[in-house]
Amino acid sequence: MSHAKYQALIEAAKQVEPPKVAVAHPCDHSSLAGAAQAAALGLMRPILIGPEARIRDIARQIDVDVSSMTMIDTEHSHASAQRAVAAVRDGDAEAIMKGSLHTDELMGAVVKTDGGLRTARRLSHCFIMDVPDHVEPLIITDAAVNILPTLADKVDIVQNAIDLAAALGVAEVRVAILSAVETVNPKIPSTIEAAALCKMADRGQITGALLDGPLALDNAIDLEAAATKHIVSPVAGRANVLLVPDLEAGNMLAKSLTFLAHADAAGIVLGARVPIVLTSRADSVIARLASCAVASLLVDKRRRTRKGAVA
Repeated sequence: MSHAKYQALIEAAKQVEPPKVAVAHPCDHSSLAGAAQAAALGLMRPILIGPEARIRDIARQIDVDVSSMTMIDTEHSHASAQRAVAAVRDGDAEAIMKGSLHTDELMGAVVKTDGGLRTARRLSHCFIMDVPDHVEPLIITDAAVNILPTLADKVDIVQNAIDLAAALGVAEVRVAILSAVETVNPKIPSTIEAAALCKMADRGQITGALLDGPLALDNAIDLEAAATKHIVSPVAGRANVLLVPDLEAGNMLAKSLTFLAHADAAGIVLGARVPIVLTSRADSVIARLASCAVASLLVDKRRRTRKGAVA
């Protein structure tokens, strides 16, 4: 199967300085192999954080050379999560990658009021989907972090996704705010929130993209479906960012694309001080590498922004 869209991301990430990534608890085959593969491609410089003897034993089992990688010894997964966050706060790491610990354990350390990595922006997750026969990658948000986001939450969620698309080099970011229908219906709250978000974009409260909504999925991504409904919009039929009503809808959409359309799903958490790569044992190798590439491009964008601010 072709993965031209992910390959393009990986090739772009190879052109920038690889970030230092705190890999939290890479204590199974897939997480350690994923970090090693990303390092071998020049997508990151891993800092392996976990029980050192266990990591070295796994490395021997899968024939991975970790001798040149920085390693920080911890007793257990909880300590690994805390130490990964501390590495960022100390300036030793520019991103975090989840290993074999539970997502809640890692994110708990990230969102701690004292010593975490919160910013003024709400944390949210984006899937960058490589869908066969679809022209460009689709960013779906939020399908993993925010369960029932409010309108205020969605402002941050959509701005995080827009900033991600810009870092990935998307020339024109087109956001479809999804619902079941494409007209505002007071009985369907997501349609009202979609209309409000579009007006907020008109007023400069959301920047960097074209927004339209409510839009049903078909007329968000298919030009013929949009034309059939007589929707005239620079977004309808051409969306490259899909803002879902809630986590359940987003999760079902992403998994439907994965299991029915044979798409791959790279994932990243935004809104913290650094990007956070959330990988799964079920991820394909290409999706895992694409997630690392996305983190690398985000870090590079932040570096260049900081240099511009200083200049």
